[in-house]
Amino acid sequence: MKNGLKILLLADSWQVTALGMIAPIYAIFVERIGGDLLDASWAYFAFMMSTGVTIFLISHWEDKIKHKEKLIMLGYVLTVAGAMMYIFVFNQFTLIITQIVLGLAQAIKDPAYDALYSDYLDTGKKASEWGDWESMYYVATALAAILGGYIATVLGFRALFVGMAIFSIFSALVCINLFRKKEYLHSKELLR
Repeated sequence: MKNGLKILLLADSWQVTALGMIAPIYAIFVERIGGDLLDASWAYFAFMMSTGVTIFLISHWEDKIKHKEKLIMLGYVLTVAGAMMYIFVFNQFTLIITQIVLGLAQAIKDPAYDALYSDYLDTGKKASEWGDWESMYYVATALAAILGGYIATVLGFRALFVGMAIFSIFSALVCINLFRKKEYLHSKELLR
């Protein structure tokens, strides 16, 4: 596996963990800020629509961008901002704004991430190396579900959101390695 792929997998594992920490207890958080299940549904709708529409609008433009790692970094930085915004959510409106910011973060990052990930795939290993991402996603999300529930139960939602922001920061820090020389990113020598 090429170093570029290792870096992308590690960076995304932090982000997947960060965002997965709230997923199974999201409706409980919405109730705590005075919302109900329908409010939770509207917030999820805002996230998905902002992500889907923005991806549709900018993905063709992203094809023309030479340095996709910059878009990936921007997506991770916006994820940090979105995770931090959760700390200040106190009603449905601020929740929806937070979800839109997180949706934009995903929309900016995902097409560039997928394109760069595809560039680093080894010939004849596309299924297994995409399988590595899929496996990482499910394992990280599973661990995040337990971790998020535990943190929220023991320390509260604010601590959970700080934890989500910290995990998101790790994504951005790992992503810095994507700015290394292309020869290194395409090689298979150990990360240094």
